[in-house]
Amino acid sequence: MTGSTDDNRRPPRLIPANDVLHAEFNDLEPGDVFIGRLRLKASEENLVTDLLERGIKLFPAALAQLSCRSKVFQAKIFSQYMAPATETIHDLHELMTAVNQYQRRGLQQVVTKKDRAHAGMGINLWPSAEDVFNQASGGGLPFPFVIQPFHPDSLDIRVIIIDDYLEAYRRNNPDNFRNNLHYGGTREPAVLTGEQVDLCRKVMARGRYPYAHLDLMVSQGATYLAEINLRGGIRGAEITPAEYRRRIDAVHQRYLREQGL
Repeated sequence: MTGSTDDNRRPPRLIPANDVLHAEFNDLEPGDVFIGRLRLKASEENLVTDLLERGIKLFPAALAQLSCRSKVFQAKIFSQYMAPATETIHDLHELMTAVNQYQRRGLQQVVTKKDRAHAGMGINLWPSAEDVFNQASGGGLPFPFVIQPFHPDSLDIRVIIIDDYLEAYRRNNPDNFRNNLHYGGTREPAVLTGEQVDLCRKVMARGRYPYAHLDLMVSQGATYLAEINLRGGIRGAEITPAEYRRRIDAVHQRYLREQGL
């Protein structure tokens, strides 16, 4: 009897870069491993489903790869860790429901986050949810987006976690509610409580992040997740770019050894 297709299958191999992944996409076989950050256009994200169905392994995991790209996705899967009344909005019907809920609860100022905007450029402050509806219904605010109550006295803490390395620092901008360091924010070291570290670890486990940059919002004694990413700028961090790359590479190499590659 002739051997099966499985018997003739070549050994799994490492896909070393995004250009190789795309160039050889249809030649990949079960067990092949792509490691690192996937570079995909928004219209290409369905390719991840194809990779998983064909048994191609991704590290970091597909859940982390996709959720770090989308604030709306994050607000859906990490909702239990985010500030109360944080909602994902895909259309006017969902937005009207949110307007009603905010009005019933007496919530006035709100923040919206555009789905794929970065560096604080997609965050907007509004006098009320009704103002958001007025903009969205007129086409001035594209769907989807995240809406949540504005916490004017909150603290912004950036956390970097790579294996046993953990660094936290507070970001503050006295002239702008956006605390991004690229636009006038300053930093100072922060010491996390045990509960805050536990929150970070729970979020990472839920999203299957082997390492992460997390933004925490501390308001009225409570700590919430604001955002998470696989990679982010380290401006303001104590870790050097070289040490950062070394630690990320060590995580990748350990995974490859576990896969026998």
